[in-house]
Amino acid sequence: MKTAIYPGSFDPITLGHINIIKRAAQAFDKVIVCVMVNSKKNGGLFTPEERIALMRKSMNVENVEFDVSYDLVAEYAKAKGSRVLVKGLRVVSDFEQEVQMAMINSKVNPELDTVFFPSDEKYTYLSSTVVKELARYHANLDEFLPREIIEDVKNKLELRSDDCDGSRQH
Repeated sequence: MKTAIYPGSFDPITLGHINIIKRAAQAFDKVIVCVMVNSKKNGGLFTPEERIALMRKSMNVENVEFDVSYDLVAEYAKAKGSRVLVKGLRVVSDFEQEVQMAMINSKVNPELDTVFFPSDEKYTYLSSTVVKELARYHANLDEFLPREIIEDVKNKLELRSDDCDGSRQH
């Protein structure tokens, strides 16, 4: 059975991520979508567990599982018995960064290969960061996020905004 790992922060999951997941699910027997907790990033909008819940709410594909890891992705893949990482590419700068990471991952785990899926053209501009910024300005998110989680994202940002406003008053 060919198992692929699709690692990322998914904070939150976007329609672009879902497009890659569904395509990977057609190419591999099993896909594990793994929220990688990045040591360089502080927190995030959602906790890793909340991100998993949003993913489950957004999609139900039979051969797709969701997980969280605090380890190096190359070590995580080895522990899961996977020899393939799936990465989505939107623009040329993604390619440069992802090829570098693929080479590093192969040094850590020589049996690990990275497979690149080019983004569907309608998602080339899309990232979780862009979505969060649009949501902060109350933009329509229908073309960016699964409809099942739009309110979750809006509510989380409102809570954050209230927390910031409250802390400024003290």
